[in-house]
Amino acid sequence: MDYPNGQAPGAPVRSGIPEHGRIPKYYAVKARVAALVEELGEGQALPAERDLAVRYAVSRETVRQALRELLLEGRLRRRGRGTVVAGPKLEQPLSLASYTEGVRRQGRRPGRTLVGLDRFPCPAALAADLGADAGEPVWHMERVLLADDDRVGLESTYVTEARVPRLDTDFAPDSSFYAYLRERLGIRFGDADERIETVLATPREALLIGTPPALPMLLLHRVSRDTEGRPLERVRTLYRGDRFSFTTRLGAPR
Repeated sequence: MDYPNGQAPGAPVRSGIPEHGRIPKYYAVKARVAALVEELGEGQALPAERDLAVRYAVSRETVRQALRELLLEGRLRRRGRGTVVAGPKLEQPLSLASYTEGVRRQGRRPGRTLVGLDRFPCPAALAADLGADAGEPVWHMERVLLADDDRVGLESTYVTEARVPRLDTDFAPDSSFYAYLRERLGIRFGDADERIETVLATPREALLIGTPPALPMLLLHRVSRDTEGRPLERVRTLYRGDRFSFTTRLGAPR
């Protein structure tokens, strides 16, 4: 297939312009601002809305709509009262590697902030995923995910007390849970089932992550097992859709 006007593979075909050639005014402004973003580079400040409106001879509301989409796509970021060019998205592998390992591979500093660690009787809906009996004590650990001190996600981990009896005293909440299981308890992950969907954060989740409720999130559900096939954990993780992408390697069908 030929790519007109030097368009790169992977970009929207014909830059997203409909065959009839008519595009919304805000989209034309968005394309021009996106080109400006490429020129400026990461961390550079974008001109003010009023200056962009004058430059492109459109209303400030048209500029605002274009900027909203670029913010949602992760091309721009708010900094104080201004807007700056965002860096590349974090690429998280779809594997049993931990969040910590994935972020470190990209030269970023991972971290976590504990929201809460609770122990409660396992409800019937959770029991099968954890290989537990209903009413058996389980832990729920909720943590905000950080990358270079930026809040980028929210993670909820469920695990039975029987598998991790001293989670509240022996584990540092700002560290890797997978490393703790492996190095302190000798537990190794075997495989997992994982499902990904797009959602909007609840008001509480948006407040914890520090995003507008309208920002799309990538939600991952994971049920993991150890090397003997025994259920180990259930994890629900929200990732900022403007800061994350996911990668995997696919093999040929057998």
